[in-house]
Amino acid sequence: MNARPTTPPPPLNGLKTDLDVERIRSHFDFPAANRVVTNNAASTQPPRELIKLMEELAPWYENVHRGQSAASRRTTALFEASFDTIAGWLNAPSRRCVATYRNTTEALNAVMYSLLTEFRDGDNVVSTMLEHNSNYVPWHALCREILPRLGRRVECRLARFDATGRLDLDHLASLVDGRTKLVCCTGASNFFGSKPDLARVRAIADAGGYPQPTGERRALLLVDAAQLAPTSALDVQALDVDYLAFSFHKMLAPFGVGVLYAKEHLLEHALPFLYGGDMIAEGRVTPETVDWNCLPWKYTAGTPNILGTIVSAQALRLLIDLVMPTSFVGTAGPVPRVAVEEVMGRIGRYTANLTARCLAGLSEIKTLRVYGPEHRTPLVAFNVPGISPFALAEALDRRGVEARAGCHCATLAHRALGLDPPASCRLSFALYNTVEDVDRAVEAVADASYRPRSIIGVP
Repeated sequence: MNARPTTPPPPLNGLKTDLDVERIRSHFDFPAANRVVTNNAASTQPPRELIKLMEELAPWYENVHRGQSAASRRTTALFEASFDTIAGWLNAPSRRCVATYRNTTEALNAVMYSLLTEFRDGDNVVSTMLEHNSNYVPWHALCREILPRLGRRVECRLARFDATGRLDLDHLASLVDGRTKLVCCTGASNFFGSKPDLARVRAIADAGGYPQPTGERRALLLVDAAQLAPTSALDVQALDVDYLAFSFHKMLAPFGVGVLYAKEHLLEHALPFLYGGDMIAEGRVTPETVDWNCLPWKYTAGTPNILGTIVSAQALRLLIDLVMPTSFVGTAGPVPRVAVEEVMGRIGRYTANLTARCLAGLSEIKTLRVYGPEHRTPLVAFNVPGISPFALAEALDRRGVEARAGCHCATLAHRALGLDPPASCRLSFALYNTVEDVDRAVEAVADASYRPRSIIGVP
């Protein structure tokens, strides 16, 4: 892959609004194995180009920053350009607002640790019963385990959801007060698929009026966008979020890279999560003082996942090329915002249609219970009374359909519904899934539901 500009991509006007799914699938290896990949909410499949890109980077494999070799300078340029691509994708003001971690979970923990010393006795954090464990357990630990050891009492409050799995915004508002330092909210539930009104959540957080060290008088807003990013055009400035996190392994890239967006003044003010290596300004360590590197490298302690970051940023460019006849992969310069919005809009509409078809098919299975609202992200969680969701997922796998069973790390929501065990079976879709995939999955669920003896392998 070269970092040099190439011929500009063709104009975006006049393109079809549907997806050429067969062309998209031709970039992946899993169809050749006759796999029905319907566990995309956990991780998506990587296109062939991204696997090949890892190999193409190998001849110039070298560490970034401070190296004098041509290989180091070349890799550094690609690495730094990756932050520009990510910032542009999010409509962030600059790369100074972007930090990379191993995944969404680590990014959320980074926020917790950076704010740890700022909490005052009597403060509170408001989260929701919809959250992935990664956006609840760190705050539970902060309030119940870490801060008590420092002699501070901070409360963690939880907003409930309604019967359809939508966030109860009135209850959320009742929990936010003048001592609410932070509101933590999912962008989309990975159990129900419901998407909270983030504009309303922002307004609720603002109404608290907490005096932040930076001079603001509002609760900070942290959004877990792991399930929102794969099918939505995220605009962090329009959302006015203080923090937002997501993982690239849900957006076609290989495992190992997550993103934390934060407003620049917050990153400037905050303490780092990890210390040492590249996050230190060159030569600025004495027995008395240590100076941090400039943003965003203040948050890249040690040697980061260099190749993973480069490949992950290229996954965003490739996503555009898969959906539209463009050539963004391997080019330098920003990705036009119009391209991001067009591509994600088309992916969102297509996967919504797949999900609606799945819901319609599952509704014909009278013994089955589906969780969540009608309009949702492209996932469907369900249970069949009398059948373990784990056994159901195994039965689907024997029929060639890759589902997933468990709490999906949404343990609070499963327990709130009184599920025993706190688990469900889930199908989830991506841009490379077909109508045939959906129909085959629904047929497999129906077969397993109406023939429960087959769950344990009895004809």
